[in-house]
Amino acid sequence: MDGSISRPEWLLEAEDLHLAFGGIQALSGVSLGVEKGRISAVIGPNGAGKTSLFNTLSGFYRPQRGRILLEGRDISAVSPDRRAALGLARTFQNVALFRGMTVLDNIKLGGHSRLRAHPLSAMFYFGAARSEEMALRHEIEREVIDFLEIDHIRHLPVASLPYGLQKRVELARALAMRPRVLMLDEPVAGMNREETEDMARFILDIQEERGISVLLIEHDMGLVMDIAHHVAVLSFGRLIGQGAPAQVRAQPEVIKAYLGESASRRAA
Repeated sequence: MDGSISRPEWLLEAEDLHLAFGGIQALSGVSLGVEKGRISAVIGPNGAGKTSLFNTLSGFYRPQRGRILLEGRDISAVSPDRRAALGLARTFQNVALFRGMTVLDNIKLGGHSRLRAHPLSAMFYFGAARSEEMALRHEIEREVIDFLEIDHIRHLPVASLPYGLQKRVELARALAMRPRVLMLDEPVAGMNREETEDMARFILDIQEERGISVLLIEHDMGLVMDIAHHVAVLSFGRLIGQGAPAQVRAQPEVIKAYLGESASRRAA
């Protein structure tokens, strides 16, 4: 894979991010970019700052220093819901679904941020609100549910599903937002090999067929090395290496801090 990065092609960019909680420095001068239409990965040991980075990019945390750019626009002060409307969608390390609701209703929640109906019509569910709701449902059924092969579970409550399918439903909800950048926090954590292979296939299809930029956090080095075009490595809140997978795998500081010699050879 070609891991070269051209700055003008970066869709999402973090510049010199600093984030601290009391005396704990979660991020120390982290700068990285997500290239348009490509898959980028952030790796590192537990406590490296990966989820803090995701929370900062998506607006849940405000950095003490640095800025976040979306296609050159500074969105550092933009609220999480506005960032979602601008095209940043994410999943979470722990499944964050409404367990008492059906699969379809959970997915539809992802698309509601795009609805434009007047609040009064939405309250009484008539006119534009009804039309938008029906259009959203048809779009979700055609472009999300069928795409992720979950038609057979659409009317089941999320709580009744095995963990792997719940992760797929969470991915479906993020896709319903029509993202420009899809941020996936450990998308295959806790999955068996078959579920991991299915998720890897879906992520590749999202990038290749839909042109959506993907930024993922993942501990499965086989998955990262197979599908990512660019890899960034965090350790104790610092960026210690980045580049194409083959380049990162060979960097001494990365091997020492995270991969280890044997893991580096296995990933090769």
